[in-house]
Amino acid sequence: MTGLLLLLGLGGLLFWGRVSCNRGAYPSFTDEVPFKITWPGTEVSLPTSGALYSDDDFVIMTTAEKEKYKCLLPSLAFGEEDDGKNYSGPSPYELLEPLFKRSSCSYRIESYWTYEVCHGKHIRQYHEEKETGQKMSVQEYYLGKMIQRSNSVSTKNIEGQLTPYYSMEMGNGTPCSLKQNEPRATSILYVCHPEAKHEILSVAEVTTCEYEVVVLTPLLCAHPKYRFKSSPVNAIFCQALAGSPLRPQRLVQLDKEQEEQLKPPFGTDEAAPVGEEGFTSTHKPIMVGGQAQVAVGTTHISRLTDDQLIKDFLSGSYCLQGGVGWWKYEFCYGKHVHQYHDDKEQGKNIVVVGNWNAEEHIDWAKKNVARSFQLRDDGVQKVKSVSHFYGHGDECDLTGKPRQVIVKLKCKESESPHAVTVYMMEPQTCQYILGVESPVICRILDTADEHGLLSVSS
Repeated sequence: MTGLLLLLGLGGLLFWGRVSCNRGAYPSFTDEVPFKITWPGTEVSLPTSGALYSDDDFVIMTTAEKEKYKCLLPSLAFGEEDDGKNYSGPSPYELLEPLFKRSSCSYRIESYWTYEVCHGKHIRQYHEEKETGQKMSVQEYYLGKMIQRSNSVSTKNIEGQLTPYYSMEMGNGTPCSLKQNEPRATSILYVCHPEAKHEILSVAEVTTCEYEVVVLTPLLCAHPKYRFKSSPVNAIFCQALAGSPLRPQRLVQLDKEQEEQLKPPFGTDEAAPVGEEGFTSTHKPIMVGGQAQVAVGTTHISRLTDDQLIKDFLSGSYCLQGGVGWWKYEFCYGKHVHQYHDDKEQGKNIVVVGNWNAEEHIDWAKKNVARSFQLRDDGVQKVKSVSHFYGHGDECDLTGKPRQVIVKLKCKESESPHAVTVYMMEPQTCQYILGVESPVICRILDTADEHGLLSVSS
């Protein structure tokens, strides 16, 4: 009987063992096939449907603490198979033709950008803004214009489910300065959804200036190869051998640590509203980049932390971080703006977009609008936004000059009174605008002096 060495990492634990190979070659591992390790004890009740198990298919796994477990491996279950061998209807492209012929467009509105997918024509992202007494200004980038059809069925893990899709490639978009002015390009993944109306599910930047757009459509559901496939979880049953605990000690410890981390940082503070968490955070999947904007996210801050957070924010000790595209961003008020990408192999690649210098900002403010106002309905004039200059960033390869950024802090009313939205855009090569919008900022804007500098209100 031939053995196969298996290494398995689980929550910081390393197991090793030899696997019997009576059932033939093992398929390649993929994140599209989900697994779950269970620890049943001495009595194992194997499932009667789905994946099958054999006494010869097991792993003897040993932890760093010398705990030993015998783990039964399943024959992989990929879900219901419908290969469409007897299908003789229209091709996927022909099924989607009604979208192309009537020049139908789908839209997705994010916090700053709007995405326009005109099926078979182009993909565009744009932002329209009109200041009082000024004409409408439009900033736009084409993410792709030309079409190349796909001839194969591919699958992708979308929101935790193995999903078949039909792909169309669109190139010849707006040149990208971060890639030697190569045109932007996008892959559109059309996914079957019986109740959809051609909505854009997501927009993602998979690498610099290369995008992926997922569109839900009922048109593909007529083709059996593009119907939804379930992804059953394949169970691995691990039994403790003599002298070993039911579950590895380090795994039990890890579970306890994770439970502690999930607890709210504020305990039973009597001043806290009942049921309100001290701090929660959500990041919306706004994934664009290159010269375009990347949203750092929306953070919800409890009322208990408002005053302290404002002080920490203005001192630069509380920084805004996030981003879900290729590039991530860090903004520390009064310190710096960084753009970075985390790579597992090469580490963290940081680009300094701008550094704070109060004297340089004041010089800039004397020549530019550092503080703007709006007239409320009650006739009171309030500060609407302030702009700060951060210079002396890393040298730009395309211009040979240091990067610089204008940080615009803006009062924005919202249904969520403690939401903070951050976005980055690049209107000119290596010259950026960082927008920070929140109802929380409304509280501090009126402290701005003639140079737009803020202070903590008393």
